[in-house]
Amino acid sequence: MQRRRRPADARPDQWVLVAPESVTELPKKPGGGPLFTRLRNPCTGEAALYLFNSSAQQLFEVKAFHEEYHSWFIGQSVQQDGRLLFATPMDPLFLILWYLITAEKEQGKFQLLNQVVVDPEFPSCTMLLQCAGVKQLLHHITEEKEIGSQKFYKYNQEKTLRWLKKKVNQTVKVLKGSNICVGGRVQSATFISSKQITDAEEDYLRYAHGLISEYIPEDLSAELSKYLQLPQLASSSAEPPLKMPVQRRQRRK
Repeated sequence: MQRRRRPADARPDQWVLVAPESVTELPKKPGGGPLFTRLRNPCTGEAALYLFNSSAQQLFEVKAFHEEYHSWFIGQSVQQDGRLLFATPMDPLFLILWYLITAEKEQGKFQLLNQVVVDPEFPSCTMLLQCAGVKQLLHHITEEKEIGSQKFYKYNQEKTLRWLKKKVNQTVKVLKGSNICVGGRVQSATFISSKQITDAEEDYLRYAHGLISEYIPEDLSAELSKYLQLPQLASSSAEPPLKMPVQRRQRRK
């Protein structure tokens, strides 16, 4: 019997993935295991690939590194999909935030969490509520009201901006601790030791703001910039591409 050829656009049944060990921990329930699924990108609202670990307690963002004409040898077979996937831990609050903001715009009232985080296009979004510690952290981005044994939630922008500012400050701390050059002199870092370069605090804040902006809607990114009191740039060309939120990078392509 002649073996049918695999369609060119068929999805591969195996990948090469670089991920923390927690992804492959043995499942606590029979039949469990790591789960790849598509969820809404919290910045664009479009589909993006994510990964839940075996216990569905931790969320990972999946990014693909792709080179043309690249394949993998796996065992005795050749994997035509030569992409290298990277899974990095991600705070599920960013994805939940997208639904809270949407609910605020559409209803503007307190609701049960399972009424907010629901999406026919991405049914796996309900798994976000199973991630460890999520419900205990919702107070960072919501107002809460308890009636009887039930809790109702409503998006709060002021609390969210405070939470995002903490995220920005944490990112700045990591950038400084890793001696990563930012600002207008980032391109010269190839030729000059990073310890010889002193970037201004504003450079770090602007860079960190750009990184965080890849996980929040564009209008919230603009509000965060004001909250951080970042001066408006005279020209977008003065801003290094790596610091620019996703939407602005896409528009310049």
